[in-house]
Amino acid sequence: MAVETPSSPVNGRPARAGRPALGRRMIKPVGHARERNDRRLGYLMVAPAIILLLIVTGYPLVYNVWNSFHNDNQTFATSPRNFNGVQNYNKVLTSSIWQSALERTLVFTVVSIVFDVVVGLSLALMMHRKFRGRGLLRASVLIPWAMPTVVSALLWKTMFDPRNGFVDYILGAFHAPWSNLVWIGQSVPRAWTAIFVADSWKNIPFVAIILLAGLQVIPNEVYEAAKMDGASWWQTFRRVTLPMLKPALSVAVIFRTLQALLVFDVVYIMTGGGPGTSTEVLSYLNFREFIIDTDYGIGGAMSIMLIVLALVVSFIYVRVFRPTRGA
Repeated sequence: MAVETPSSPVNGRPARAGRPALGRRMIKPVGHARERNDRRLGYLMVAPAIILLLIVTGYPLVYNVWNSFHNDNQTFATSPRNFNGVQNYNKVLTSSIWQSALERTLVFTVVSIVFDVVVGLSLALMMHRKFRGRGLLRASVLIPWAMPTVVSALLWKTMFDPRNGFVDYILGAFHAPWSNLVWIGQSVPRAWTAIFVADSWKNIPFVAIILLAGLQVIPNEVYEAAKMDGASWWQTFRRVTLPMLKPALSVAVIFRTLQALLVFDVVYIMTGGGPGTSTEVLSYLNFREFIIDTDYGIGGAMSIMLIVLALVVSFIYVRVFRPTRGA
């Protein structure tokens, strides 16, 4: 019995063994060309935003780097703007003022992250449940986050005022021992409490909305399977919800950490770094060196060190929250 040899779709001649047909050969080049076109289109679409960011942030960054290696104190107009190497960085690192501000900033960041994530996660879990008025609750949660930071700081500063605010009034109504206090301007712990409350009120909704978005992409099938296996609420939360919420949690923690490390508006509006210098954080200290002391060399060094600190923290978080292989 004769075996028919498959014919080529082009000229009818027998196709060689192992030689792909013309249609198959054309699939790969066409796919690569389409992929290149899509990539090129993506670059063109993001190019305006990248160019704008480079214009807005590129020049100040380069200017600060240049300042950080030069003696540039505008208080003394006749002083030469000569190159001094890393002397500005040495002055900053060995300064007790910088070290104290760094310590206060790190403590504030750690406390804020722990509190905001715990409260934000609890709020997200509550908003994830189905109940009457859930839409109204979700919309109202966005109000503090949508409010400008300066406005919210002024609002809380007025509320903590012992004469015009209602914080002391409410505490006095409950006969609390810490009522009728001056929260801002005299006591360091109370000043930090006011800053912490105002900052958390502003940023907890941001954490809650991100975590709520992460909760909504978790399929219900995994919860049904855990329920069929007899898992308790805590076991389901610890072994199902938290692992699958890790991507959203990493985004919330990274952004909230950077916000706390670079906090400025709340401190500037509510306490102005006082009493004394007890509430000065790194960003406020950098502002004081630039605007008040007009020492662009020291201010530039502080700016670069803040950028490096933010990058190091972000890198650590990315490594910690990096998905494991096979997950």
